[in-house]
Amino acid sequence: MPNGHPLKQNMKNIDKQSLENAYRLFDSGYINNIEIGTTLGLQQIHTYLFNGLYPFAGQIRTQNISKGGFRFANALYLVEALAKIEQMPQTTFEEIIAKYIEMNIAHPFLEGNGRTTRIWLDMILKKQLLQVVNWQHVDKTLYMQAMERSPINDLELKTLLKANLTNDINNREVIFKGIEQSYFYEGYKKED
Repeated sequence: MPNGHPLKQNMKNIDKQSLENAYRLFDSGYINNIEIGTTLGLQQIHTYLFNGLYPFAGQIRTQNISKGGFRFANALYLVEALAKIEQMPQTTFEEIIAKYIEMNIAHPFLEGNGRTTRIWLDMILKKQLLQVVNWQHVDKTLYMQAMERSPINDLELKTLLKANLTNDINNREVIFKGIEQSYFYEGYKKED
């Protein structure tokens, strides 16, 4: 698809607006009102990021989706799967990452899952462990490879994320650079 193609341009505009919404989510303090570790909390984040950009913002998908040959959770069983994921323990780093991996496999939205679940993950880590991932130091290729393999073996992902945890949980620069990195993982690069 050519760079000037209307669909590609529209996706770039959606990403740009969504990134601005992500900044506002934290700057406004609304992030502190979101349920942590729940499906509703994930929906709240997705709605905030994509409201007005996607007609399905915050809505659990009813269609089957796949990416790169990997089929995410079947839409027919998605609500039940999300209820089970929500009940997973989240007291240790290992439990939190296991829950994050399961939520990634569920992929509850038609679009915007990665950006939404990374914020969701950080909110759980912040509440339970007083840490967040310093995403700006997590290499895109290593992260994407670890995520692809995580349903079979999560050691690579755990090792990568654990090496990049920080106690600097209220540092605006750490949070915002991490959000920018999260969007970079999805193919968007912020223009200065």
